[in-house]
Amino acid sequence: MSHHNDHDHDHDHDHSHGHGHGHGHGHAHGPANYNRAFAIGISLNVGFATIEAAYGYFASSLALIADAGHNFSDVLGLLLAWGASYLSQRQPSERRTYGLRSSSILAAMFNALILLVAVGAIAWEAIRRFNEPAQVAGETVIWVALIGIIINTATAMLFMSGRKDDLNIRGAYLHMVADAAVSAGVVIAGLAIMYSGKQWIDPVVSLIIVAVIFFGTWSLLRESIDLALHAIPKGIDPKKVNTYLEGLPGVTAVHDLHIWGLSTTESALTAHLVKSYSEDEDALIARACKELLDLFGIKHTTLQWERDDSSCPSGGGCEELNEKTLRAQPE
Repeated sequence: MSHHNDHDHDHDHDHSHGHGHGHGHGHAHGPANYNRAFAIGISLNVGFATIEAAYGYFASSLALIADAGHNFSDVLGLLLAWGASYLSQRQPSERRTYGLRSSSILAAMFNALILLVAVGAIAWEAIRRFNEPAQVAGETVIWVALIGIIINTATAMLFMSGRKDDLNIRGAYLHMVADAAVSAGVVIAGLAIMYSGKQWIDPVVSLIIVAVIFFGTWSLLRESIDLALHAIPKGIDPKKVNTYLEGLPGVTAVHDLHIWGLSTTESALTAHLVKSYSEDEDALIARACKELLDLFGIKHTTLQWERDDSSCPSGGGCEELNEKTLRAQPE
């Protein structure tokens, strides 16, 4: 019974061109590209929020000061995403063998939670305003909100291209879109109330915007929790991966297939392949690693050969067997 563990340590380096820099397959091209976007976005928002707070202070406008505070919370969201983007490129250490890649998953999750708290606060305020209408947004507030729309939309555009491939970037993008939407709500409600005098327009507009932001944020939270729990990343079809592995020359069965996200841009895979004869196995693993990267964007692959399917039934006894095999094999 010749079991044979073949890990792709050598092959991993063959195909991982540039550690932490994603891959050219419709997946994100690594976080480094966004350093400029984060720097510009943070500068714009800090500048805008500072001027807004100062103006609010001198004009005694509580609405402007509150909005400035909200903009500073966006800066926090951008800093969180940028920090994770930087940390996920750190080299692995002796104990953290994957480096700090998973920090991007945590940042996406925290950004979703921050957005949900902000949305909850806006909804609470809107419901309160049905009973006691607040002061109508004055012309100054409307002009400031218009500038806010421009700045936040411009910042969101910086992250637009990466939002589909990188959950961490989507968190930053959603923060800016949410802020632009809130500013748009201020403008729409302010103008509508000025012309109609109907105070209920303000909380209704707020609640509509809350619903839109909540919908986008919920999917961000769900996907980031999935990644944190090692679920298969969105965009990878496990059935297709399984079919591909079963189609490799000489492979008669595949079991213990696991696919998970190392970060918001990189995925890993482990699997046991049943193959009755040992021939060209190194070449086959090298080919599988390359093709899993090209076809599915899976960057880190570890494959193990089994000679006999019955000795390692899927879901049972496999771990024990692997331990025995590993112990029996001299290094």
